Amino acid sequence: MYHDQGHVPVKTLGFRYVDATKAWVGLSGVNVTVGLPILRVSVDHGTAFDRAGQGTANPESMIEAVLVAARMSRRR
Repeated sequence: MYHDQGHVPVKTLGFRYVDATKAWVGLSGVNVTVGLPILRVSVDHGTAFDRAGQGTANPESMIEAVLVAARMSRRR
């Protein structure tokens, strides 16, 4: 399985469009790379360069990634 194929189910379940606000919400997901000598986590979406510097990006996935990394580091 390729990297992007693994993201399909996560993105399908993690993204929700709200008709009332015409916006995507619940953009949540964390990518964890296993088998490395270091802890590596990241958000489960792209770089969002189209939103950079505009103040419109949703920080939910970044916050979740930091919390997952913190939990995992305590268990190492």
